[in-house]
Amino acid sequence: MKKIITFIHGFCMALADSVPGVSGGTVAFLLGFYDRFVDSLDDLISGTKEKRIAALRYLIKLGIGWGIGFLSAVLVLANVFESHIYLISSLFMGFILFAIPVVILEEKQCLKEQISRIFFVLIGIAVVSVITYLTSSGDGANISLTHPNVGTFLYVFVCGAIAICAMVLPGISGSTLLLIFGIYVPIITAIKDFLHLNFSAFPTVFVFGLGVLTGIVAIIKIIRNALDKHRAATVYLIIGLMIGSLYAIVMGPTTLDDPQPHLTIHTFSILFFLIGGVVIIGMQAMKKLSEQKDA
Repeated sequence: MKKIITFIHGFCMALADSVPGVSGGTVAFLLGFYDRFVDSLDDLISGTKEKRIAALRYLIKLGIGWGIGFLSAVLVLANVFESHIYLISSLFMGFILFAIPVVILEEKQCLKEQISRIFFVLIGIAVVSVITYLTSSGDGANISLTHPNVGTFLYVFVCGAIAICAMVLPGISGSTLLLIFGIYVPIITAIKDFLHLNFSAFPTVFVFGLGVLTGIVAIIKIIRNALDKHRAATVYLIIGLMIGSLYAIVMGPTTLDDPQPHLTIHTFSILFFLIGGVVIIGMQAMKKLSEQKDA
Protein backbone atom coordinates (compact mmCIF):
# COMPACT_ATOMS: atom_id res chain seq x y z
CA MET A 1 0.00 0.00 0.00
CA LYS A 2 2.86 2.38 0.82
CA LYS A 3 4.30 1.84 -2.68
CA ILE A 4 0.95 2.78 -4.24
CA ILE A 5 0.67 5.89 -2.06
CA THR A 6 4.24 6.92 -2.97
CA PHE A 7 3.38 6.43 -6.66
CA ILE A 8 0.27 8.62 -6.24
CA HIS A 9 2.38 11.24 -4.45
CA GLY A 10 4.77 11.38 -7.41
CA PHE A 11 1.91 11.50 -9.92
CA CYS A 12 0.27 14.42 -8.10
CA MET A 13 3.60 16.27 -7.86
CA ALA A 14 4.09 15.92 -11.61
CA LEU A 15 0.66 17.30 -12.43
CA ALA A 16 1.48 20.32 -10.28
CA ASP A 17 5.01 20.73 -11.67
CA SER A 18 3.83 20.60 -15.28
CA VAL A 19 1.39 23.52 -15.01
CA PRO A 20 1.78 27.07 -13.63
CA GLY A 21 0.08 27.29 -10.26
CA VAL A 22 1.00 25.12 -7.29
CA SER A 23 4.48 23.61 -7.21
CA GLY A 24 5.20 19.93 -6.71
CA GLY A 25 6.76 21.01 -3.42
CA THR A 26 3.41 22.48 -2.36
CA VAL A 27 1.71 19.16 -3.15
CA ALA A 28 4.33 17.33 -1.08
CA PHE A 29 3.72 19.81 1.72
CA LEU A 30 -0.06 19.37 1.54
CA LEU A 31 0.17 15.58 1.47
CA GLY A 32 2.62 15.48 4.37
CA PHE A 33 5.73 13.97 2.76
CA TYR A 34 7.72 17.13 2.01
CA ASP A 35 10.35 16.68 4.72
CA ARG A 36 10.95 13.08 3.65
CA PHE A 37 11.20 14.18 0.01
CA VAL A 38 13.81 16.87 0.80
CA ASP A 39 15.73 14.60 3.18
CA SER A 40 15.85 11.86 0.51
CA LEU A 41 17.22 14.23 -2.12
CA ASP A 42 19.86 15.48 0.32
CA ASP A 43 20.78 11.94 1.42
CA LEU A 44 21.12 10.87 -2.22
CA ILE A 45 23.58 13.71 -2.85
CA SER A 46 25.62 13.69 0.35
CA GLY A 47 24.41 10.89 2.65
CA THR A 48 26.08 7.69 3.79
CA LYS A 49 25.90 4.56 1.64
CA GLU A 50 22.95 3.20 3.63
CA LYS A 51 21.09 6.52 3.45
CA ARG A 52 21.74 6.80 -0.28
CA ILE A 53 20.33 3.33 -0.91
CA ALA A 54 17.21 4.05 1.16
CA ALA A 55 16.79 7.45 -0.51
CA LEU A 56 17.24 5.96 -3.99
CA ARG A 57 14.57 3.32 -3.37
CA TYR A 58 12.10 5.93 -2.19
CA LEU A 59 12.88 8.40 -4.99
CA ILE A 60 12.61 5.70 -7.67
CA LYS A 61 9.08 4.85 -6.51
CA LEU A 62 8.21 8.53 -6.33
CA GLY A 63 9.90 9.15 -9.67
CA ILE A 64 7.91 6.48 -11.50
CA GLY A 65 4.69 8.19 -10.48
CA TRP A 66 6.15 11.59 -11.33
CA GLY A 67 7.31 10.47 -14.77
CA ILE A 68 3.94 8.99 -15.73
CA GLY A 69 2.12 12.07 -14.45
CA PHE A 70 4.45 14.49 -16.23
CA LEU A 71 4.29 12.68 -19.57
CA SER A 72 0.50 12.52 -19.34
CA ALA A 73 0.30 16.24 -18.64
CA VAL A 74 2.79 17.33 -21.31
CA LEU A 75 1.03 15.38 -24.07
CA VAL A 76 -2.13 17.37 -23.31
CA LEU A 77 -0.90 20.77 -22.13
CA ALA A 78 0.84 21.96 -25.28
CA ASN A 79 -2.47 21.73 -27.14
CA VAL A 80 -4.81 23.29 -24.58
CA PHE A 81 -2.73 25.86 -22.74
CA GLU A 82 -2.94 28.81 -25.12
CA SER A 83 -6.44 28.01 -26.40
CA HIS A 84 -7.91 27.82 -22.88
CA ILE A 85 -5.57 30.14 -20.99
CA TYR A 86 -8.30 31.86 -18.94
CA LEU A 87 -9.91 28.61 -17.79
CA ILE A 88 -6.51 27.21 -16.83
CA SER A 89 -5.52 30.46 -15.09
CA SER A 90 -8.75 30.31 -13.06
CA LEU A 91 -7.92 26.72 -12.13
CA PHE A 92 -4.42 27.75 -10.98
CA MET A 93 -5.84 30.54 -8.84
CA GLY A 94 -8.11 28.01 -7.16
CA PHE A 95 -5.09 25.81 -6.46
CA ILE A 96 -3.18 28.61 -4.78
CA LEU A 97 -5.95 30.38 -2.85
CA PHE A 98 -7.16 27.13 -1.33
CA ALA A 99 -3.59 25.92 -0.67
CA ILE A 100 -2.45 29.00 1.27
CA PRO A 101 -4.70 28.44 4.35
CA VAL A 102 -3.76 24.75 4.33
CA VAL A 103 -0.06 25.64 4.54
CA ILE A 104 -0.77 28.13 7.34
CA LEU A 105 -2.77 25.55 9.33
CA GLU A 106 -0.09 22.88 8.84
CA GLU A 107 2.62 25.19 10.17
CA LYS A 108 0.58 27.31 12.59
CA GLN A 109 2.66 26.36 15.63
CA CYS A 110 6.03 27.54 14.30
CA LEU A 111 4.44 30.55 12.59
CA LYS A 112 2.77 31.60 15.84
CA GLU A 113 5.95 31.16 17.87
CA GLN A 114 7.99 33.33 15.48
CA ILE A 115 5.46 35.89 14.29
CA SER A 116 8.31 38.43 14.03
CA ARG A 117 9.42 36.62 10.84
CA ILE A 118 6.18 37.55 9.08
CA PHE A 119 7.97 40.22 7.03
CA PHE A 120 9.32 37.36 4.90
CA VAL A 121 5.81 37.20 3.42
CA LEU A 122 6.37 40.66 1.96
CA ILE A 123 9.73 39.59 0.56
CA GLY A 124 8.13 36.63 -1.19
CA ILE A 125 5.36 38.78 -2.65
CA ALA A 126 7.87 41.39 -3.83
CA VAL A 127 10.15 38.87 -5.56
CA VAL A 128 7.37 37.35 -7.67
CA SER A 129 5.63 40.66 -8.35
CA VAL A 130 8.79 42.39 -9.60
CA ILE A 131 9.71 39.51 -11.92
CA THR A 132 6.15 39.36 -13.24
CA TYR A 133 5.93 43.12 -13.74
CA LEU A 134 9.20 43.28 -15.68
CA THR A 135 8.08 40.47 -17.97
CA SER A 136 4.49 41.60 -18.54
CA SER A 137 5.58 45.21 -19.14
CA GLY A 138 7.73 44.07 -22.03
CA ASP A 139 11.08 44.27 -20.26
CA GLY A 140 11.28 40.55 -19.66
CA ALA A 141 11.99 37.59 -21.88
CA ASN A 142 10.38 36.91 -25.22
CA ILE A 143 12.16 33.71 -26.13
CA SER A 144 11.79 31.63 -29.27
CA LEU A 145 13.29 28.14 -29.30
CA THR A 146 12.72 27.55 -33.02
CA HIS A 147 16.33 28.43 -33.93
CA PRO A 148 18.23 28.48 -30.62
CA ASN A 149 21.71 29.95 -30.33
CA VAL A 150 24.31 29.87 -27.55
CA GLY A 151 22.61 32.71 -25.69
CA THR A 152 19.26 30.96 -25.88
CA PHE A 153 20.71 27.70 -24.56
CA LEU A 154 22.34 29.57 -21.67
CA TYR A 155 19.03 31.23 -20.87
CA VAL A 156 17.20 27.88 -21.01
CA PHE A 157 19.84 26.35 -18.70
CA VAL A 158 19.47 29.13 -16.11
CA CYS A 159 15.66 29.00 -16.32
CA GLY A 160 15.76 25.23 -15.76
CA ALA A 161 17.95 25.63 -12.67
CA ILE A 162 15.73 28.35 -11.21
CA ALA A 163 12.51 26.53 -12.10
CA ILE A 164 13.49 23.30 -10.37
CA CYS A 165 14.33 25.26 -7.22
CA ALA A 166 10.78 26.60 -7.27
CA MET A 167 9.36 23.14 -7.99
CA VAL A 168 11.11 21.78 -4.89
CA LEU A 169 10.05 24.74 -2.74
CA PRO A 170 6.44 24.74 -1.53
CA GLY A 171 5.36 28.03 -3.04
CA ILE A 172 5.35 29.46 -6.53
CA SER A 173 5.64 26.66 -9.08
CA GLY A 174 8.59 26.29 -11.41
CA SER A 175 6.15 26.27 -14.29
CA THR A 176 4.85 29.66 -13.18
CA LEU A 177 8.43 30.95 -13.29
CA LEU A 178 8.86 29.50 -16.78
CA LEU A 179 5.67 31.31 -17.72
CA ILE A 180 7.03 34.53 -16.23
CA PHE A 181 10.37 34.05 -18.05
CA GLY A 182 8.52 33.54 -21.33
CA ILE A 183 9.56 29.95 -22.14
CA TYR A 184 6.82 27.80 -20.60
CA VAL A 185 4.98 26.98 -23.85
CA PRO A 186 8.22 26.62 -25.89
CA ILE A 187 9.69 24.16 -23.34
CA ILE A 188 6.47 22.14 -23.08
CA THR A 189 6.27 22.04 -26.89
CA ALA A 190 9.94 20.99 -27.17
CA ILE A 191 9.42 18.14 -24.68
CA LYS A 192 6.27 17.06 -26.51
CA ASP A 193 8.08 17.11 -29.87
CA PHE A 194 10.91 15.03 -28.40
CA LEU A 195 8.39 12.49 -27.06
CA HIS A 196 7.01 12.25 -30.59
CA LEU A 197 10.56 11.42 -31.78
CA ASN A 198 11.23 14.85 -33.25
CA PHE A 199 14.91 14.91 -32.29
CA SER A 200 15.43 18.48 -33.47
CA ALA A 201 14.10 19.43 -30.01
CA PHE A 202 16.68 17.25 -28.22
CA PRO A 203 19.36 19.96 -27.68
CA THR A 204 16.83 22.24 -25.99
CA VAL A 205 15.44 19.46 -23.80
CA PHE A 206 18.96 18.26 -22.93
CA VAL A 207 20.18 21.74 -21.89
CA PHE A 208 17.01 22.32 -19.87
CA GLY A 209 17.55 18.96 -18.14
CA LEU A 210 21.14 19.92 -17.26
CA GLY A 211 19.83 23.11 -15.71
CA VAL A 212 17.31 21.13 -13.68
CA LEU A 213 19.99 18.76 -12.32
CA THR A 214 22.28 21.68 -11.48
CA GLY A 215 19.47 23.46 -9.66
CA ILE A 216 18.64 20.40 -7.54
CA VAL A 217 22.24 19.94 -6.41
CA ALA A 218 22.59 23.65 -5.65
CA ILE A 219 19.35 24.20 -3.74
CA ILE A 220 18.51 21.05 -1.82
CA LYS A 221 21.09 21.51 0.98
CA ILE A 222 20.01 25.13 1.39
CA ILE A 223 16.35 24.13 1.67
CA ARG A 224 17.06 21.40 4.21
CA ASN A 225 19.10 23.74 6.39
CA ALA A 226 16.51 26.50 6.09
CA LEU A 227 13.70 24.18 7.17
CA ASP A 228 15.76 22.79 10.05
CA LYS A 229 17.15 26.07 11.38
CA HIS A 230 14.80 28.79 10.09
CA ARG A 231 11.52 27.00 9.47
CA ALA A 232 9.18 29.88 10.34
CA ALA A 233 11.01 32.37 8.12
CA THR A 234 11.08 29.82 5.29
CA VAL A 235 7.37 29.07 5.56
CA TYR A 236 6.50 32.78 5.69
CA LEU A 237 8.60 33.28 2.54
CA ILE A 238 6.80 30.38 0.88
CA ILE A 239 3.43 31.92 1.71
CA GLY A 240 4.60 35.21 0.22
CA LEU A 241 5.71 33.46 -2.97
CA MET A 242 2.30 31.82 -3.23
CA ILE A 243 0.46 35.13 -2.76
CA GLY A 244 2.72 36.83 -5.29
CA SER A 245 2.13 34.06 -7.82
CA LEU A 246 -1.54 35.13 -7.97
CA TYR A 247 -0.37 38.29 -9.72
CA ALA A 248 1.83 36.17 -12.00
CA ILE A 249 -1.18 34.09 -13.02
CA VAL A 250 -3.33 37.17 -13.65
CA MET A 251 -0.63 38.56 -15.97
CA GLY A 252 0.28 35.16 -17.43
CA PRO A 253 -1.73 35.52 -20.69
CA THR A 254 0.32 38.61 -21.59
CA THR A 255 3.53 36.53 -21.72
CA LEU A 256 2.35 33.98 -24.29
CA ASP A 257 3.87 33.78 -27.77
CA ASP A 258 0.59 35.29 -28.96
CA PRO A 259 -0.05 37.73 -26.08
CA GLN A 260 -3.58 37.91 -24.69
CA PRO A 261 -5.15 40.47 -22.32
CA HIS A 262 -4.54 39.76 -18.64
CA LEU A 263 -7.09 37.80 -16.62
CA THR A 264 -10.09 39.93 -15.57
CA ILE A 265 -13.33 39.36 -13.70
CA HIS A 266 -15.01 38.86 -17.08
CA THR A 267 -12.59 36.14 -18.27
CA PHE A 268 -12.29 34.51 -14.84
CA SER A 269 -14.10 31.13 -14.50
CA ILE A 270 -15.61 30.49 -11.08
CA LEU A 271 -16.22 26.85 -12.06
CA PHE A 272 -12.57 26.11 -12.78
CA PHE A 273 -11.55 28.12 -9.70
CA LEU A 274 -13.73 25.85 -7.55
CA ILE A 275 -12.38 22.75 -9.29
CA GLY A 276 -8.91 23.87 -8.22
CA GLY A 277 -10.19 24.17 -4.66
CA VAL A 278 -11.72 20.70 -4.77
CA VAL A 279 -8.37 19.27 -5.90
CA ILE A 280 -6.61 20.83 -2.90
CA ILE A 281 -9.31 19.56 -0.53
CA GLY A 282 -8.96 16.12 -2.11
CA MET A 283 -5.22 16.16 -1.48
CA GLN A 284 -5.82 16.92 2.18
CA ALA A 285 -8.29 14.04 2.37
CA MET A 286 -5.66 11.77 0.77
CA LYS A 287 -3.14 12.87 3.37
CA LYS A 288 -5.50 12.07 6.26
CA LEU A 289 -6.28 8.67 4.72
CA SER A 290 -2.55 7.94 4.47
CA GLU A 291 -2.00 8.96 8.10
CA GLN A 292 -4.85 6.72 9.26
CA LYS A 293 -3.37 3.73 7.42
CA ASP A 294 0.05 4.36 8.96
CA ALA A 295 -1.42 4.65 12.47
